[in-house]
Amino acid sequence: MSLRFIIAGGGTGGHIFPALSIAVAIRKMEPTALFRFVGAKGKMEMEKVPQAGFEIEGLDIVGFDRNNLLKNFTLPIKLLRSFFQVRSIFRRFRPTAVIGVGGYSSYPVLRYAQTQQIPTFLHEANSYAGKSNQLLAKRATQIFVGMHGMDKFFPANKMVFTGNPVRANILQATIERTTALSYFGLHPDKPTLLVIGGSLGARSMNEALQVGWEKLVKAGIQIIWQTGRSGSALHPIPEEALSMIHRTEFIREMDKAYAAADLVVSRAGAMSVAELEVVGKPSILVPYPLAAEDHQTANAKQLVEAGAALLVRDAAVASELIDRILELVRDEPRRLQMSERSYRRGVRDADRRIATEILEKIKNNESNR
Repeated sequence: MSLRFIIAGGGTGGHIFPALSIAVAIRKMEPTALFRFVGAKGKMEMEKVPQAGFEIEGLDIVGFDRNNLLKNFTLPIKLLRSFFQVRSIFRRFRPTAVIGVGGYSSYPVLRYAQTQQIPTFLHEANSYAGKSNQLLAKRATQIFVGMHGMDKFFPANKMVFTGNPVRANILQATIERTTALSYFGLHPDKPTLLVIGGSLGARSMNEALQVGWEKLVKAGIQIIWQTGRSGSALHPIPEEALSMIHRTEFIREMDKAYAAADLVVSRAGAMSVAELEVVGKPSILVPYPLAAEDHQTANAKQLVEAGAALLVRDAAVASELIDRILELVRDEPRRLQMSERSYRRGVRDADRRIATEILEKIKNNESNR
């Protein structure tokens, strides 16, 4: 009989991409395994999961709004409704085990599984555990963490450090730097800065680059600049500078972007940090200031303390970012040292580690019945 997995959670790429990686890894080990994803209606998982070839069902649920408390008035009703939806999904799909990757849509799914004595597995990508995972941890079968120092959130006897699963196209990339630079229409012999603020962009980073790109170009630095959707409001790049700047709303070929880069400026989401470690790139991290519990700052500090990155606060981007970029680009020995330290931290088989642990636990559980 085939193993059947429900994978719940989403809301951001930092939840969705690890979930997909775990599913693919389990399927490689158990080709007959069946999967059903559960997310929140209207969120990006409802698009990304089917694109990856998996089925998904959406819940009528929203997260707690910290900025507008009045919007939380209907939250209890929607949470109750989601439990009825979850019960229906479980009765139809009959899961062997349930995997939660964080995000508010994971809570009702795993909580229901725990009431039914179905094995539940959690994956926590960040260095500050999300509320859903904290609430679910006590009754979880096992908890996989992507960052060290998570014993302040989870029972040590249930916790396994696995690292964070990184997208296969980045993990398996073999592209040469010169080829990557040619793809972006840039020079093979100039230092290259990669700026990535996430799919929605980062206003502070975009504004700093809008003001400071001329200073960087005059210093001989070329730029690959992902603006996100907020980049539509930026001023056009003058034609004479286009040979030094590749600016786009979204970079689909991130493997090429990393291969081309000598230095990366990025937000500090868990998956961004994991990717930087896997590809071994020196970085300047700008934590998103409104991230829950300021978890991006906690993520960034792990790389900073390892000597693999610099941290610039979002409020200081306008005054500090361009100078920090120039400082690092001019100091090649320091960049090389940061690159080595970043690479040493990378976990390149996190998806396999998680899949192996889950399958072993399930098989041991079945043999003990």
